[in-house]
Amino acid sequence: DGVPMNEPEDQGAYFSNYPDLLNSISKMQIQRGVGTSQNGVASYGGSIQLFSPTLQDSTNITMGLGYGSYNSTRAFAAYNSGIKNNKALYARLSHVSSDGYKYNSANNSQSAFISSGIYSDKSSWKINMLLGKQRNQLAWLGVADSLIKIDRKINANKNENDQFIQGLAQVQNNYQFNINSSLQSSIYFTFLNGNYDFNFNNFIGLPSTDELYNYAFNSKLVGAFCNYSRTYKNINWTSGFHANKYNRQHVGSEKKLGELYKNTGYKNELSAFSKMDYTIKQLSFFIDLQYRYVNFDYKGSVAFDKIDWQFFNPKSGLSLALNAYNSIYYSIGKTSREPTRNDLFGGTDNLVVDGFGNAAIYIKTPESVINQELGYRYTLKEANFSANFYYMNFENEIVLNGKFGPNGLPLTNNVEKSYRTGIEVSANYSIAHKLIMSTNASFNHSRIRKQNIVFSPILTPSVIINQEISYPYRGFGIALIGRYQDGSYIDFENSSSINSYFLMNARLSYNFKRFEFCTYFNNITNVNYFNNGYVDFDGSKKYFVQAPINYYLSLKYNF
Repeated sequence: DGVPMNEPEDQGAYFSNYPDLLNSISKMQIQRGVGTSQNGVASYGGSIQLFSPTLQDSTNITMGLGYGSYNSTRAFAAYNSGIKNNKALYARLSHVSSDGYKYNSANNSQSAFISSGIYSDKSSWKINMLLGKQRNQLAWLGVADSLIKIDRKINANKNENDQFIQGLAQVQNNYQFNINSSLQSSIYFTFLNGNYDFNFNNFIGLPSTDELYNYAFNSKLVGAFCNYSRTYKNINWTSGFHANKYNRQHVGSEKKLGELYKNTGYKNELSAFSKMDYTIKQLSFFIDLQYRYVNFDYKGSVAFDKIDWQFFNPKSGLSLALNAYNSIYYSIGKTSREPTRNDLFGGTDNLVVDGFGNAAIYIKTPESVINQELGYRYTLKEANFSANFYYMNFENEIVLNGKFGPNGLPLTNNVEKSYRTGIEVSANYSIAHKLIMSTNASFNHSRIRKQNIVFSPILTPSVIINQEISYPYRGFGIALIGRYQDGSYIDFENSSSINSYFLMNARLSYNFKRFEFCTYFNNITNVNYFNNGYVDFDGSKKYFVQAPINYYLSLKYNF
């Protein structure tokens, strides 16, 4: 509902902290490329928007249980009152746990979601509250191929755990002035508290001892946004602003030595946007303009000068309906994004000084991209097809280099020039409204130029194809899903890679009165494969092993 779920310092979302979140959303919108400016934060390579329950469904109570391989369990209960006397309430409780495929990789987590609303003729108020708690045994290190050959379940992490609590609270108001204009406003607050262990000796390849480091975090984000929308004949216009303040305290400690350091990062953000779309007959045109200001400050043992960034992010495009079934579109947009804290500090959690006694800043220059897309859509009742060609031209792109820093987070490099281009294809076809075939595929060609050397970015397969065939019959449903992923490099030298692989999954379902049964079989051909890897500092290749054939059973009952 417009609240950024990314931690501002990291620019990444930790969905593990919100277990079973997708069980409480009404819809999800995925946008590739340079995204809309309305959400405030930078939508750089794409965006995922999640929307809370509409609260307008009829009264129902749903309970679900699930069990699968590796002692994986899931239980939840949800209640939706529907709108009664202009009020509504939705609530869900969930528990998710698993032993994990690898040794010592268990998860145990819980979450709660509450959404309530008050409705009147012109106005509606809504409160969303989301709370998640998780405890993990860590398994984020890749495993050497020599050890994988002995036992694929080996975990490269030793005696490391994490635990985090994360929460979100939002109050939103929608006010309808008249049939042509409305105002949407929201205030929100999120917090994160937790820590993770780090076995440094094990990380650098030495025998583990009693020495065990711990990184603890406590963050708070408070923000607000307001959007005004107006419709006039063929024009839709929306303008607004988004502002938030953020801080995160970092505490490093060692089991015997106690606290080693404490520092705090501060990040503030303000953005304003205006977008308009205009439609005349079969032609639609849009323009979207955003100004964004961001600053980052740091308080610790090393003096730090606050860094400010300012960005202007324009985007425009048009679409043309050729007839009732065919349409084409084109868009072009530019956006920029500041480095993360980890980029700035080069993988250190506590800022250090360089050889001249100044704060050691590694990547300060923001990255930017100009994204162009050209697409075609064909839609019929029983079939649809779409193809999207994209070209993304980057300046100073911040890319993964395949290595990890002393805090266990992945390291990056700033490259001068790079581009990613390709075509994405999606198609669906049904025969007699029964047999349904769905395909989506991506074909890309990506290159990086650094110091006149051209190479491929890591973990960027050239081809990804997903194919599903499903058939429903009298409450029964069966589906077969295939996935092919091409090989990709795991180092800048393009000398090491992970191989391509092909997976087959299956799904069986049956609906009987108020019961819903579903069985999932994954990797049914029992393929041994890796989907990620890196080259360690000593030159050894490390891989992330994926699970062999496994299953999951679920039962849902609607009262």
